[in-house]
Amino acid sequence: MKTDVLIIGAGGAGLMAAIAAKEEGVDVLVLTKEYPTRSQTCMAQGGMNAALGNVAEDSVEDHIQNTLKSAHGEADEESIRFMCSEAINAVEYLDSIGVCFSRTGDGKIAQRRLGGASAPRACYAQDYTGLKILHTLYDRANALGIEFVNDTFLLEVLKDEDGNACGAKVLDIRSGELKTYIAKTVILATGGYSRIYDKYSTNSTASSGDGIAAALRAGAKLKDMEFVQFHPTGLKNSSILISESARGEGGYLLNSKGERFTDELAPRDQVSRAIDEQIKKGEDIFLDIRHLGESFIDEGLPQERKLAKLYENVDPVHDLIPIKPVAHYTMGGIAVDNRSQTNVERLYACGECANHNVHGANRLGGNSLLEIVVFGREAGRNAATKAKEVASLSVPAHTECFLEKEFSNTVDFYKYKEKIGNLLYNKVGIVRKKSELKDALEELEMIKSLLPQMGWSDTSAVYNTNKQEFLEFRNIVEVSEVVIQSALGRDESCGAHYMEAQS
Repeated sequence: MKTDVLIIGAGGAGLMAAIAAKEEGVDVLVLTKEYPTRSQTCMAQGGMNAALGNVAEDSVEDHIQNTLKSAHGEADEESIRFMCSEAINAVEYLDSIGVCFSRTGDGKIAQRRLGGASAPRACYAQDYTGLKILHTLYDRANALGIEFVNDTFLLEVLKDEDGNACGAKVLDIRSGELKTYIAKTVILATGGYSRIYDKYSTNSTASSGDGIAAALRAGAKLKDMEFVQFHPTGLKNSSILISESARGEGGYLLNSKGERFTDELAPRDQVSRAIDEQIKKGEDIFLDIRHLGESFIDEGLPQERKLAKLYENVDPVHDLIPIKPVAHYTMGGIAVDNRSQTNVERLYACGECANHNVHGANRLGGNSLLEIVVFGREAGRNAATKAKEVASLSVPAHTECFLEKEFSNTVDFYKYKEKIGNLLYNKVGIVRKKSELKDALEELEMIKSLLPQMGWSDTSAVYNTNKQEFLEFRNIVEVSEVVIQSALGRDESCGAHYMEAQS
């Protein structure tokens, strides 16, 4: 199977890259582990930043400065200036292809203020913003005739004898067959790695860092992997996300005594630490939006009400919502330049799996949807341009296949997957200590050494989720190791990486 541009992942970034590449006139093929309409982008609720100034005075420069401040000096100003300057065009593009943004009374795109922003800047579609963007991009991709192959698990990025990326080896989840796709250029858009924290994550179970692990095995550099953002308001029992839009619309954070204890619209790292401190004092923490009223909640925050009722058995019109901070977004990822090119020739990356140096140590709320549109488009255009320059398809060099190794299946990897999640949340979480990071790395290395004793017990070929989950577990182990090593390499506190001094 051959194409010009091979895209792996069909969330917002992958779809935007596919559309942009197709519009450049090259053949495009998209491989997806999940169905595109179910990708992680659909869980983004709060909005997408653009300094339209539709609700209050705002400017691109203020957007830039807010993003720089949130990044704690770890982002690239030139990249941020490009992203923020492109934001208005990005929203206008989405509006033009049919994204149903909420509107003001005079018909303009409505905007709300999220944490760390100096003005109401997030353009939204109730609290279904990511879902509406994702489905509209998928419609657009289908209208352009872009081909999708769903239920495909990335095993390895393939390279030719000269070290150029030239395709991918995958597992066809439906049939159990191993397949090879050859391409002139490859784009990874496989999402982040928050699910290494297992049950302590707002993300879907698919966010297991597959593309990042495969890129690492192919020789791509990773950057800032220690920067894991914890969202202040995951539901207490399920970790399901309650969007920042709830606080942006006026929601309060309360402890067991009914006291407010922090600025609810401070950047996420600050709010998460404030909650963590309260919890360590023995307090339960709640989000209170009762004062917003039923009609406002049903119009502006309908998903939050449904999620709280479904997963926590409380009605936020009348009840407090129990919450806790959980892993939500990963700022680290595959290092790319301003053309979305990795250090591996002809291998590009975009979306949460990539590090475009725009989030630094703490992402500003509303900038993730913006990033996938702006840099997804750039990745698609640049990969298409490079594909036109490549005269012919390459032959992949030999790559060892992990699935052909011997696995005794005497150790249950599911138990260790949960153990890694607990280990990371407790020792590589919101507040970190050097000694605990060392303990976590030692324990993870022990788990890694057990991989040959693990494996899959289901021997069926068709839709073997047991085998797929073992492959995800392998990636979780590899990515977790890098996260801990990166955290150990940074002694000072910086944004989401907060080190507690030890006596």
